[in-house]
This record gives sequence, C-alpha cells and structure tokens, in this order.
Amino acid sequence: MSEFLKYPGESSNDALSPEGKAQAHTRRVFLFKLAVGLNAAVGAVLAVPLIGYLLGPVSRKKANVGSWISVGDVSEFPVGQTRLAEFRSPVATFDDGETAKVPCWVRRVSEQTFQVFAINCAHLGCPVRWFSESKLFLCPCHGGAYYEDGSRASGPPERGLFEYKYKIAGNSLVIHAGDLPTLATQASCKEKPLVKIQPAMVEMRSTTWEG
Repeated sequence: MSEFLKYPGESSNDALSPEGKAQAHTRRVFLFKLAVGLNAAVGAVLAVPLIGYLLGPVSRKKANVGSWISVGDVSEFPVGQTRLAEFRSPVATFDDGETAKVPCWVRRVSEQTFQVFAINCAHLGCPVRWFSESKLFLCPCHGGAYYEDGSRASGPPERGLFEYKYKIAGNSLVIHAGDLPTLATQASCKEKPLVKIQPAMVEMRSTTWEG
C-alpha cells in the first residue's frame, strides 16, 4: 500500500488538499529528523563509557610518568613511629569517588629518612596492619609477618613489603605513586632470621595415687 499513515483526526490522504498534503509531509519529515536526532544523542551517551574504556589504558600510562603525590606534611610523621596515610591514585577518574584513595604505611626513621610501604601484603595483596607493641606488620589473611623496616619476618610471603620511592618537597612528603606494587618494583628483602615461635614446655610430673 502506498498510502501514508494517518494521524488521529486526519482524513485519508486522497481527501487532503495539496496544502494539507504538503503540511502532513512536512510534519512527517520533522518527526523523522527528531527521531534520528534522539537516537544519535542516546548513542553518543552510550558510547562515552566505551571510548573511555578503550582509551583508558593509554591515558593511565601517561599519568604514571612523574606521578609524585603528597601523602602529608612531614610533621605528621614523628621520628621513630609508623603511621597510616593515604593518597589519591594518579590513574583515578573523576567518578571513582572514595575508591581512588590509596592507603600506605609511612615510617619515619630519622629527620630526613623515611620508608613508605604499600599496604598490600607481598603474598596475595591483603592489607597488612601495623602493631606498634610487637613492631611488626601482620597480614590477617594468611599470617604473613614483616619487621618494622618492611623486610620479611615469617609466613608465606617470599619477600618484604613493597616500598614507594619518596622525596621531601618543602614541608611535604611526596611519593612516586605511579609505581604500583608489583614484582618489578622496589621491596624490602633484607636478610634476617625468621621468627620462630617456640612451643611452651610443659613439665610432666608423676602423680602418686593413695589407696
């Protein structure tokens, strides 16, 4: 059938005058263009995440270069103490929110000497905790233990904690946050004897039974 579709209240196309047919044709052209425009707008909105996903590795690789980020003022880290700090990941995007914050452990050895450890255990990446009483970093997942300088103490990890490169810029402690904790980055691997927990010795005494 070659007839145009009718709109509500519209008579058959054969009954329309030439002016009416032109008006109906113009309305259909407008609605067609409007539909095409809306579809194009929806497609563009849906394409933005896809383009970001495809180009993300390229932009993040560039962001890693020279990513020196402050973890706080040097006065926040007293000499001889280890404290938790955090920084914003250099590869984070604007919609990452709280997940863009990366924690790390900062140990101040002296006035100008620091150690900044990734929070990840060198075994399977679980977050380690610092216990000042025992001066050990302990992993709650599989029992890995590290000395206060980050070197391995015991457990399944085969190496020490991963360390970030750092420098002091003015009054700020900044780290090279582009270095992710991988086997290719720096880690504490100092030779130290393993911590061995000796079982408690129980003195066996004979008991005399009286009849």
